[in-house]
Formats: sequence, structure tokens, C-alpha cells
Amino acid sequence: MSRTNPTIRKQDDYPGATGLEALGLAWLAEPMAGGGAHVVPVTSGPGWLEEPRLPSGSVTADAAEAFGRALAVTHAAGAPAFGVAPPGWDGRTRMGNSDVRIRPCEPEPEGTEPRRWGEFFADDRLAPYLRPCRDRGALSAAGVAVIERVCARLRDGDFDADQPELVARAARERGDRVAVARTHGDLWTGNVLWVPRPESLDWAPARAGLGPASGTGEQLRGDVVGVLIDPLAQGAHAETDLAALGVFGQRHLERIVAGYDEVSPLADGWRERVGLHQLHMLIIHAFLFGGPYGAETVAVARRYA
Repeated sequence: MSRTNPTIRKQDDYPGATGLEALGLAWLAEPMAGGGAHVVPVTSGPGWLEEPRLPSGSVTADAAEAFGRALAVTHAAGAPAFGVAPPGWDGRTRMGNSDVRIRPCEPEPEGTEPRRWGEFFADDRLAPYLRPCRDRGALSAAGVAVIERVCARLRDGDFDADQPELVARAARERGDRVAVARTHGDLWTGNVLWVPRPESLDWAPARAGLGPASGTGEQLRGDVVGVLIDPLAQGAHAETDLAALGVFGQRHLERIVAGYDEVSPLADGWRERVGLHQLHMLIIHAFLFGGPYGAETVAVARRYA
């Protein structure tokens, strides 16, 4: 960690919050040695964590493509089931102010069918917010009905799609019963810092940010790298992370997706599913802030109802 940068110290804003964040950062950092995305280094203790205050630059097209390739490796590190927390979760700490529903980091019990993505997304990421949003006035009864129709289609499997190629291949090699990506879980544009590469050299593994091994001379193009911060790390669909980057706008997003798709091709029809995967982030904002987010959530959901 750079000796010249001051640190950011976070305190729990609810019991266990910083501990869960530290677990998520450590989990996401594991794939860095194999070319995964850069993850801010962290130290933590009871009720606190510290990370360097990294200088933030501007994303370039080359940096965006490299980040996409590296994120594909991070996702391919996998998770044992949809909706699971990072290993070491205490079973009590909730995930974020939105009270995201999470599960222990373990496979589905033997003898049961593993949950499909659509079931998970409907039951754990959309349905729990319907009554609270209705009670707060963020969603009307008609809006709730629209989202309930989307949930029914999700449970029926209408929108289930294969994970990107690297995620699916890695899951097969591990013998996983279902392919689940290791995701950031809150990947809006503010949770990727574009940092001058020299700032990462004393804490990131040599292959961090390079994407899958190519077998040829490897080097990062450009002087900026994307660094993940502030995760709600969880097992999910890789398309959800990519879709989240577009909710509030991400410069060179098309280059991020192109770099990702280059090394880990996305399933057919992924463009048509972007709005669907954005619904969780949108409904959380409706729950937290109300106002226009409720109307936007319903407008997007109507395309899938």
C-alpha cells in the first residue's frame, strides 16, 4: 500500500457492516492473481476498516476494455449458489441499507434442485421490496402489479439465460451444479475508481487487471486501471454487474462490455435483458429514496411484464 496516500477509515453504520464489506473485498480480490479486476486493499478490525485514499483519474477506452476483460475473470471465480454472501459471513449482518436478502456461502443442499437465476432474482431481489415500496408510496398498486407479473415470468424461467462463457466453463470444471458468477453486487459507476496504474503496483498482484492468460507477452495498455470499491459481493448472474454500470451512466461502457465479450462471450439476447437486470438497483432506489425512482422502475419492468 502506498505510503504517500492517506487512508479512508470507515466505521460500522450498523452492526457488522464493515466486516461484511471487508469479506466481500477479500473475496473479490482472490481472482486478481489470475488476471481479475483490481480490488482496493483493506485492513479491518471490530467495527472498522481502512483502505487507501486512491487518486482517481479519468477512464480511457483502453482502460475500459482492460477492465471488462479483468471483470470477466473475477466473475468466473464463481460462487456456490445464487444470493450467497462471501465466505465467513456471520449469518446475521445484513447487506447494505437496502437490507438485501443474502444466504450462507454454501451450495444448495444435496437432493434438492439448485435455484435457477429467475427464481432467485424474483424472490430475493424484487419481491421483498414490493410491500415496503407500496407502503411508502414509492410504488402504486398498479406499479406493484406490473412488477409482480415480471416476477411470475422470472419464476417460470422466461428470462433464464446462460452465464458468460468463462463463468460457465469454470463452473463445469469445478463440477458446480449451477453456474453462478462472483459479482460485485453494487457495480454502479461510482464504485469503480479509475486509478493511475503506478498507484496499484505495491499492492496488486502482477497479473491483476490483465484478464485471462493469453500465453503471449502480457501487459496492460494505458496508465489507468479500474479498481473495485464498496461491494455488496454475492453470487449472482454476471449480466447484473454489467447492467448496473449503465444505470447512472458509465463513460466508455460500450468498451467495457466489448472487452468482456471478447474473452467471455455473453449469451445471445443479452442486450434485451439489460433493463431486467437493472430492476434490482432501481427498486432499491425506489425503496430508499422514492420519488421518480418508483416510476422508472415500473417503466422498465413493463418491458418484461
